[in-house]
Amino acid sequence: MKFFYAPGACSIGVHALLEETGKPFEAIRLNLSEGDQRKPEYLAVNPKGKVPALVREDGSLLTEFVAIAWWLGAANPELKLIPEAIDDQAKALSVLSYVTGTVHPLGFTRIFRPNYFAVRDEDHDAIRALGAENVEKGLAILEEELGGRDHVAGALSVADYGLFYICWWRVTRLRGSLPPGLDAHFRRMMARPAVQRALAREGFAG
Repeated sequence: MKFFYAPGACSIGVHALLEETGKPFEAIRLNLSEGDQRKPEYLAVNPKGKVPALVREDGSLLTEFVAIAWWLGAANPELKLIPEAIDDQAKALSVLSYVTGTVHPLGFTRIFRPNYFAVRDEDHDAIRALGAENVEKGLAILEEELGGRDHVAGALSVADYGLFYICWWRVTRLRGSLPPGLDAHFRRMMARPAVQRALAREGFAG
């Protein structure tokens, strides 16, 4: 398999999940600041021009964090990363969807890339401030969703890798703190060898 990622992007969650499977894969690094995601050679692989992307062994392309994570879990049933109970599956999907569809784009993207939301530089501070508010709100909701459990759906699942990447952003990129439950979850995820291998490959110290 070929895994396309950018160091420190949301793809770090899928990267860690791939390491968790123990299956071989080729990691292909993109430099987003240099526009690798918009170059013809990458668009020929993934017309969406974003990461993560996974080219599977049969040559088919899989994109979008939730889809790749869920497929990896389902394709490696021995790891039990897809919850068995339907209610737990729904919980995992709910958290994954909220992380990738709300907290990431409406919160962190506004902070990291205010130019996506406004052309004028003088508007960027207000956009960052709104992003920060959305991150705080999102983390508070996710703290409640976690509900004191060790993992999103009771046992380790693909959803924990989505929760991990935004908590990693909060701690490492924003130098911020986490609510106690999310902080404990983040520390558990950081202790996993698969997470440490992914971080090391991307050039980040554990």
